[in-house]
Amino acid sequence: MNQYNESSIRVLKGLEPVRARPGMYTRTDTPTHIIQEVIDNAADEALAGYAKSLSVKIHLDGSVSVEDDGRGIPVGPHPTEKEPTVVVVFTRLHAGGKFDKTTGDGAYAFSGGLHGVGVSVTNALSTRLAVTVKRDGEISALEFANGGVLSVPLTVTGKCAKKDTGTLVRAWPDAIFFDSPKISLNEMERLLRAKAVLLPGVTVKLAIEREGQPDQEKIWTYPNGLPQYLAELLGDVETLIPAFGGERYSDGDLNSGGFAKGEGAAWVFTWSEGTLAAESFVNLIHTAQGGTHEAGLKAGVFDAVKSFAEHHGLLPRGVQLRQEDVCGRMSFVLSARILDPQFQGQVKEKLNSREAVKLVSAMVRDPFEVWLNGNVEHGKALAEMASKAAAARLKSAQKVEKKKQSSVVVLPGKLSDASGSNPEDLEIFLVEGDSAGGSAKQARDRETQAILPLRGKVLNTWEVEPERLYANNEVHDIAVALGVERHGFNDYPDMSGLRYGKVVLMSDADVDGSHIQTLLLTLFFKHFPQLVEQGRIHIAQPPLYRVDVPARGKKPMRRFYALDEDELKAIQDRLVREGIKLEVIEVGRFKGLGEMNPEQLRETAMSPATRRVVPIRVTRAEMESAVSMFDMLMGKGEASARREWMELKGNTVEADI
Repeated sequence: MNQYNESSIRVLKGLEPVRARPGMYTRTDTPTHIIQEVIDNAADEALAGYAKSLSVKIHLDGSVSVEDDGRGIPVGPHPTEKEPTVVVVFTRLHAGGKFDKTTGDGAYAFSGGLHGVGVSVTNALSTRLAVTVKRDGEISALEFANGGVLSVPLTVTGKCAKKDTGTLVRAWPDAIFFDSPKISLNEMERLLRAKAVLLPGVTVKLAIEREGQPDQEKIWTYPNGLPQYLAELLGDVETLIPAFGGERYSDGDLNSGGFAKGEGAAWVFTWSEGTLAAESFVNLIHTAQGGTHEAGLKAGVFDAVKSFAEHHGLLPRGVQLRQEDVCGRMSFVLSARILDPQFQGQVKEKLNSREAVKLVSAMVRDPFEVWLNGNVEHGKALAEMASKAAAARLKSAQKVEKKKQSSVVVLPGKLSDASGSNPEDLEIFLVEGDSAGGSAKQARDRETQAILPLRGKVLNTWEVEPERLYANNEVHDIAVALGVERHGFNDYPDMSGLRYGKVVLMSDADVDGSHIQTLLLTLFFKHFPQLVEQGRIHIAQPPLYRVDVPARGKKPMRRFYALDEDELKAIQDRLVREGIKLEVIEVGRFKGLGEMNPEQLRETAMSPATRRVVPIRVTRAEMESAVSMFDMLMGKGEASARREWMELKGNTVEADI
């Protein structure tokens, strides 16, 4: 039996937590992100103004080296840890030069690092890691092995010029921790190109070692920075206005809105109908999932465009712009500088800092509004685009999709479902009215029969756009209950989700009931024709009359039901022939299904043994003619054709007036 005592509690020390749960600290699909941690450190040196070159080399043995010409990681003893500082940096989860940010006097006023676990995670998940530092005229080296164990202590290996400084880190990622041991070249190239864009004057190089051949090299440098990068991302896409670029940073005075000195953003953005591009960075860290700095950019742009449009009277009456109307077709590259960024997760793919919204918005809005007022023709083009987007949004607001939750259809609350499991044995009754629905629920066979009450008359869906079909609650509930998506006449939909073998339309035996049947048939012929072709649609025929015959001698009381006047007359004639006087026969007329008690409803319209149900059987060839008839009868623009048809065929219609 396992003991649970004091010795059961294990304390993970040093880098053990990373090796035990790597997914908490980094991405584990490939080693790309742990190498990115090293690159980010080198880029932070460049961002701080101390490095002019950044080189990455992917070696044949799977290792990757990252070199910069920055100041070099300090190698002297750490004041509290009493070890060489470079050792502390690579072996302590929360150690780095990026925590002292309250005054901006730390080693890195602006950096992507926050948690202080970056390169220590790289070390923890590598079989070997070698560091070479050039600093203060000396070259120092050390190595770690087996996930962070110091294997070669810090040693001075040579001399160099005082001005020759920098850091070289070479890591051998441990394949056991990753789905694939190979670095993602596409991701690495995208990362390094972005660093070059965001670091003016810095040359970024990627080299791939090849056996027996010179290294394959790519070098990036962007003298024109963000605008050049956005143009490269968009390619030949035609833009609505020239790209607007700029940068603003706080000077930290009392009028700076509370932002620290140096905080702000650089940006470039434009609009197009074609390919869109959107990339954002915080202190050179690529935020692939965006975040609050992107929200700030969009807020600032929206406020500027809205203010310009209102000032110049460019918005049509009743049009209220929203942010998505203005920014929906916007492409941008944004580089924010934030003193103490808060990221979602260690992989830093999304910025969570709430103050970033206000910061970036404040930096962007005024310059862009000034530009719009100085380039009125471009401002008008933007306002027109936003107005059209707002109009399209209002129209699409009426388009409703079937409600789903976690990819599982949520059945309508008013549906009383059948408990059986074989759809072919099940049937659903679409019942007119809640009161009739209540009687039908009591009259049904719970194993095989489901009830869906319908309130009022269903929408005439003949000319309703497919995207707006589910905006009607009744139609939405019918579609969800059936488990089949709407489809066209020539479509072949997936019928595997069909939940019932039969669909029975059950309405009152009067004119209104017939109208509801017609509207439901319109829905099925237009939007669910496969159900019609497969013979799954049926119409229940509840009786209009009830005939009660009193007991005679040994004959007990009897009850008959008549669908219409003709059947009533035939029943009465038969009873008279049996010698029963008309005056003793009681005839009652049902005003609707709601007046029938559950027992009457069961035996007349629901029990397969006694009910009368008419199947709608239409062949593929007959469907075309039926569709043409529905078009004439139900189309909004077919009034003249209906009038002509009524003049020719009106005498054949039996009207209940």
